[in-house]
Amino acid sequence: MANRVAIVTDTTACVPREQVEKYGIELVPIGLVFGDKVYRDGIDISPAEFYALLRQVKKLPTTSGSLPGPFLEAYREASQRASSILCITESSKFSGMCNSARVAREMSRGTLPNIDIEVLECTTAAAGQGLVVLAAAKAAVSGKSLIEVIDTAKSVMPRVNLFAYLDTLHYLVKGGRVPKAAALAGSLLQIKPIFTVSDGDAYPVTNARTNPGAIKCIIKIMEQKVAKGPLHVAVMHADALDKAEALRNLISSQFDCAELFITEFTPVMGAHTGPGVIGAAFYSGD
Repeated sequence: MANRVAIVTDTTACVPREQVEKYGIELVPIGLVFGDKVYRDGIDISPAEFYALLRQVKKLPTTSGSLPGPFLEAYREASQRASSILCITESSKFSGMCNSARVAREMSRGTLPNIDIEVLECTTAAAGQGLVVLAAAKAAVSGKSLIEVIDTAKSVMPRVNLFAYLDTLHYLVKGGRVPKAAALAGSLLQIKPIFTVSDGDAYPVTNARTNPGAIKCIIKIMEQKVAKGPLHVAVMHADALDKAEALRNLISSQFDCAELFITEFTPVMGAHTGPGVIGAAFYSGD
């Protein structure tokens, strides 16, 4: 077996395909439902294709219910190359995936009796979860034990910050998550709401008036939050690569980055926020 530990996560973690392949991460695709069609995130539909379709439809897509089956299949695949598995899921406050992963672990006891499987619920999300997954995957590739890989993930998790902004309130209103009056005010003022994810939930932080202003605000927040040591950064975007590149270039010029990459914002969350989301997940130290 290549590694003692294999890492399993789902497509909400926003891990770039090249890093999934490099570190042998097993991805569980989330189902995206457009009308009577179900697309597996990252398999049947790419983020770019998803956002193009999202702009065309009148009714917002939904996500298919979190089921244990896909996690069980991922455990089977991962068991072919490791004797232990760590599955990292998003917070149970966002979805039922953590519960499905745990149910799948119980189901696997009969078919994978010699495989030790642990499920870790992440307190951050999207690219923030991706940074936790990558830290765990690097520890696994280096030959660490399951306990050591879990300790690595738990050490990184509370240090991860995630800040992002919405380009429009249109999709939140369409989904009934923001009152129309608030959206109208936001549109008139060209407000770009900036939010963070911590302790398994999303919180508003502040507002910017323009895209460049929102990007500068994220940089300012990073300056306040960054501690000593090399910086690990994932810049995420929802069909807005040019803005993501602008943010990446600013981060590269202003911070000492050990790791800096661009990734696509998960369509599972983008179904609620719409295209144009830009953000950065980051943590300091090894």
